[in-house]
Amino acid sequence: MTSCPKCGEPILPHHICAFCGFYNGVERIDVLAKLEKRERKKKEKELKEHEGETKETAKAMPTGRQVKPLNLEELSKK
Repeated sequence: MTSCPKCGEPILPHHICAFCGFYNGVERIDVLAKLEKRERKKKEKELKEHEGETKETAKAMPTGRQVKPLNLEELSKK
């Protein structure tokens, strides 16, 4: 194990540093872009799940009016 000359993290010899993305003094991997991509994918997945829940709720409830629970008197009138 050696230490990265840029950030000081321990790395294997002749490997790109996973922490900062540098190898031999040159940035080979844009680590921040990778983090943003992962976060973006996670956020997109959460939005899709949320949209699915919203559609299911919309199907269960009639549009344009509020649904309130019926008590025994209201049930007997119908």
